[in-house]
Amino acid sequence: MAGEAFIDCTVGDLAAQTRNALVGGPFGSDLVSKDYVPTGVPVIRGTNMGHGRWVDGEFAYVTPEKAESLSSNCAKPGDIVFTQRGTLGQVALVPKKGMEKYLISQSQMKLTVNAEKADAVFLYYVFSSAEQQHYIRQNAIQTGVPHTNLGILRNTPLTLPPLAEQKAIASVLGALDDKIELNRRMNATLEAMARALFQSWFVDFDPVRAKLDARPPAGLDKATVTLFPAAVQDSSLGPIPHGWEVCSLADKIELLSGGTPKTSEPSYWDGDIPWYSVRDAPSETDVWVIHTEKHVTKEGIANSASQILSEGTTIISARGTVGKLALVGTPMAMNQSCYGVRGTKGYGDIFTYFALRQATADLQQRTHGTVFDTITRQTFETLDCIFPPANLTAAFDRTVAPLLAQLRANLHQSRTLATLRDTLLPKLLSGELSVAGVTS
Repeated sequence: MAGEAFIDCTVGDLAAQTRNALVGGPFGSDLVSKDYVPTGVPVIRGTNMGHGRWVDGEFAYVTPEKAESLSSNCAKPGDIVFTQRGTLGQVALVPKKGMEKYLISQSQMKLTVNAEKADAVFLYYVFSSAEQQHYIRQNAIQTGVPHTNLGILRNTPLTLPPLAEQKAIASVLGALDDKIELNRRMNATLEAMARALFQSWFVDFDPVRAKLDARPPAGLDKATVTLFPAAVQDSSLGPIPHGWEVCSLADKIELLSGGTPKTSEPSYWDGDIPWYSVRDAPSETDVWVIHTEKHVTKEGIANSASQILSEGTTIISARGTVGKLALVGTPMAMNQSCYGVRGTKGYGDIFTYFALRQATADLQQRTHGTVFDTITRQTFETLDCIFPPANLTAAFDRTVAPLLAQLRANLHQSRTLATLRDTLLPKLLSGELSVAGVTS
C-alpha cells in the first residue's frame, strides 16, 4: 500500500486494549474430543473456516462450564479468526448475529480489533488478499507440517488507510459478498426443494400412498397425478408402486470414462475446455459445476482417453474420495478417477442425478481397493434400485428444471461478483482505486 495518509503498523498494534485480545487456542490436552457435547458453546475448528467471511459449517460444542474454564481462548462476535496449522491463510470473522461466545480450537488464533484503529471486516479482506496470503506462506514455519504462530501473526506488518476509508472499502466489498451469500442461501433452498420432491415421489411414494388412502396427492396437477398408480406390488426391495420395477442401476445408465492428457505436453493444457477432477466438486447445495481449476485444449482431448461431457451429464468420483457428485453446467472433460453418467431408456438428466445421489451411500459401501476406495463399472451392476416409468421421471425433470436453472444462474452471478470483488480488492487496498471511483 502507498499514500501519505496510510499508516504502517503491525497486527499487534491493532489489538484491543483488553486481556486476551490476541491469543491462540488452548493447549492440546485442555481440549480433546471427549469434551465435545451435542449442544453448548460452538468450537471453531478448521472445518468452520473457508466458508467465506464468516465462520460457518458444522460445529462441535463444549459445555458452558468447559468454555468458561478456557475463557482466555474464546472469541466473540466481530473477532477475526486465523488458521495456525492446517490450511494456512484461512481467515474468517465471528458473525455478529451468531452465538455470544465461541471457543477456538488448538489450530486457530483470534484477534479482537481495537475499533478506534481498524475495521475488522477491512482486515478480513486484507488477509484475504493475494499479497497477504503470499506473506503468510513465505513466513510459515516449515519444520514438520507448515504452520504459523502467535508471534508471527502479532508482528505481521500492515499498511492501513484511515479508518473511514477502511470502513468504506469494507462496505463496497462486503456488499458484493452479501449478494454472493444471498445467492448461496437461495441455492440451498432451491436444492432442498428439488431433493424433497425426489424423496416424496420416488422414495416415500407419497402420491401413491395418498391414492391408496383415497386422498388427492398434494400439490400435483391432474396430468401428473394420473402418472402415479393407486396400488402397490411386492418386490425384492419390499412393496413398491404397481408398475415400477427393481433392476440393476447399470441397466438404466450409460457410464462415460475420463482421462488425463499428457502433463508434460504444454500444447495439451491451458486451453478453453474445463477439465474436472474431484477437487472441483461443488457442494451438495450447488449441484452444478460451472468452472474447474484446470483447462485442456482440443488437442489434449484428441490425444487422451478423455472426452467432452455434454451439459446435464452427472459426474461421480469413483476413486479415492468416492461418491462426490456434480451436474455438468458447461461442456467439459474429466479425469480418469471419475465416471460421467447419462440416463438411458428415457431417463433424463435431472432424475439421473438425484437417483445417483440417493444411491451414493450404497455405492460407497461397495467400494474396494487395497490403496484407494474404488467403484468400478461392475459396482453399478451389483446395486439394485427402484425405477418408476420413464414418463413419470420426465414429469419430475420438467418440474425441477426451473429450480435447477435458477440455481445455476445464481452460481454464474456469484462467480461474476467474486471475480469483480477479487479484481477490486488489491486496487482498493493499495489506494490505486478510490472508493469514490467505484461507487460513483
